[in-house]
Amino acid sequence: MSKNVTPYKNSDLGKKEQVTKMFDTISKEYDGLNRVISFGIDQKWRKKVVQLVDDISPKSILDIATGTGDLAIMFAENTTAEKIVGLDISEGMLNVGKEKVSKKNLNNRIEMVIGDSEKLPFENNSFDAITVSFGVRNFETLETGLSEILRVLKPNGKFVILETSVPSKFPFKQGYLFHSNILLPLIGKLFSKDKNAYGYLSESAANFPYGEKLNNILRKVGFIDVQDHPQTFGVASIYTSSKQ
Repeated sequence: MSKNVTPYKNSDLGKKEQVTKMFDTISKEYDGLNRVISFGIDQKWRKKVVQLVDDISPKSILDIATGTGDLAIMFAENTTAEKIVGLDISEGMLNVGKEKVSKKNLNNRIEMVIGDSEKLPFENNSFDAITVSFGVRNFETLETGLSEILRVLKPNGKFVILETSVPSKFPFKQGYLFHSNILLPLIGKLFSKDKNAYGYLSESAANFPYGEKLNNILRKVGFIDVQDHPQTFGVASIYTSSKQ
């Protein structure tokens, strides 16, 4: 990142602790506000992630920064994976996710685990596929988190990131900037329990390396076959890579 963006400007806590506190606070409102803020398009992007993962017919999937478990649930409903683990640092988000998993009777397919993306509690070469949906920009140390993902990914496994990016063409760039700099923080201030949260989500997205910059970081860490796929005029991107 070009600068270290954190949710709370005057806090003595590190970024990891701040992000945990923020998501714990907004966990019960997150799903509803997320649908409003993204106009529901985020679900379309997640479906593409599911298809990309399903292409390799994985038996085991790890969804990091799983939040309330949307993507993990989609994997259970749309792939034949026998083991699906949703990991998140926020207990509040996981508790909401566990309720959703139970309501869909998917406890036998999905395990929700509290954990740190930079210290993954898994053995080397544990998963056929690993995903992170709108979560890598919350890593305190990006390369450390990516190195951990590479460690627990099986050789020839697939790693897929879904993350925000910034459109480069008019008028999509201007529309994106209005949405992220004005609309997103305003919605957060009006409807969120945490008035800093949606300002942070906007600022962190704007400062996160995307496109070829993120591709190069993935290659530096050791991933191969790295590609990025811009979505919806470039407001988000899907990154695919593998392990030798």
